[in-house]
Amino acid sequence: MLINLNQNNLESLPSGVKVLSYKRENLSPGILHFGVGNFPRAHMAYYLEELHEQGLAVDWGIVGASLRNSTSSMRDALKKQNCLFTVTELDADVCSTRIFGSLLDFHAIDHNVVLEALLDPRIRIVTLCITEGGYFIDARTGGLASDDPNIRDDAKNEANPQTIFGLIIKALKFRRQKNLEPFTVMSLDNLPGNGDLTKQTVVGLAKLIDTQFANWIEVNVAFPNCMVDCIVPATGERERNLVAEQFGIADEAPVVCEPFRQWVIEDHFPTGRPAFEKVGVEFVKEIVPYELMKLRILNASHASFCYAGALLGFHYGNDAIADPLLLAWVKALQTREVFQTLEPIPNISYEAYLGKVLQRFSNPEIKDTIARLAFCGSDRQPKFILPTLRDALASGGPIDGLSVELALWCRYCTCLTEDKKVIELEDNHAAELKRRAIEAIKRPNAFLEFSEVFGNLSENRRLSKAFSFWLDALHRDGVRTTIKQYLND
Repeated sequence: MLINLNQNNLESLPSGVKVLSYKRENLSPGILHFGVGNFPRAHMAYYLEELHEQGLAVDWGIVGASLRNSTSSMRDALKKQNCLFTVTELDADVCSTRIFGSLLDFHAIDHNVVLEALLDPRIRIVTLCITEGGYFIDARTGGLASDDPNIRDDAKNEANPQTIFGLIIKALKFRRQKNLEPFTVMSLDNLPGNGDLTKQTVVGLAKLIDTQFANWIEVNVAFPNCMVDCIVPATGERERNLVAEQFGIADEAPVVCEPFRQWVIEDHFPTGRPAFEKVGVEFVKEIVPYELMKLRILNASHASFCYAGALLGFHYGNDAIADPLLLAWVKALQTREVFQTLEPIPNISYEAYLGKVLQRFSNPEIKDTIARLAFCGSDRQPKFILPTLRDALASGGPIDGLSVELALWCRYCTCLTEDKKVIELEDNHAAELKRRAIEAIKRPNAFLEFSEVFGNLSENRRLSKAFSFWLDALHRDGVRTTIKQYLND
């Protein structure tokens, strides 16, 4: 018989399940987190659990928050379970699950309730995991997209903000009026300079509202950069059934992930932080080299094979990377082109890091779907691929493999596999990408001219020529022949 996950049933769970060794009633909130999805529950919450198990960080529990209506079902599921959830780590030789209790509450939709939580003096850190596209970045300038309707509305309506950033500004202003210390704001999203970009959005929006207060934020609020890493697939029936069948637990919001985790953070927390260094987090003065390594090797490798895998009919990422041709393609792109754009990091081998990444991708138990890896390319390509491409163009380095990657994405956006099966394009710009991808069959530059994604890259003749060559090859010869041609060149 299944045991429903909640506080009252913890002692009834099977012996193979790791339950809390600490008393949750001793925890108090210290972190408010926007975006209570699978990743932060597998990652940040894990490090807090490790501290709680040692009797540490008891004043650093998490309060979840979201302003999106679509998160009400997640909120209801978690609150029904007293905000407890399982995290199951899967590898070829490992299947273990653990109960996490560091999430103390979850506020969703009601802006006033979230604002009240932000004003709690115990909250000293606000974290965000809101996807790469949630920061209102102008693809053409790299600055704040001040013409975005959401930004414009918040700039005109300071009293009733609708974005997370507008609410953060309002909360910081109230805290200043009440003589409360400002909280630190930290992004957990896969963005180069994620703290700098968060600051750009908060300060940029604040300048549209109140220039003087924006200057105060710039001086008094910390936005540390960090690099996060853990492969965490989406939760579906497979994951719920796995927890039920393997461990006898009815969990409506389980998390399944790989056993690997990494977190590197700039140590800038004026109002304090948990002692994360005691549980494996690395604190550094300069985060950029670590960020670039992860974004350009791990995240870019996902992008390199997911579109090819989708076009060839693969459903899971581990099956796609097990294909010898796709594996060779990822290795060649990295070693020929991407590594050349990275500065050396002491005591780190990029070849060894890539090897570990590919080993993680091949984990047969994770079942990370190609659809998740390919999700919202218009947000991810500008973060994972285009900066590498810009650096390669600026230095005169090779760009053929990067052009193949863009061509594969373009071919994917036509929404048909090589077997003529329909691809459901999940992207904020799905209609425009599909229109341009189809037009690009005859005029390849039509795809690169989508300036909201590519900025001014379509003006680069070298890129246009290479992209045109490889896109024509894909449509004429297919994925496998085109990749073989790149490998043999």
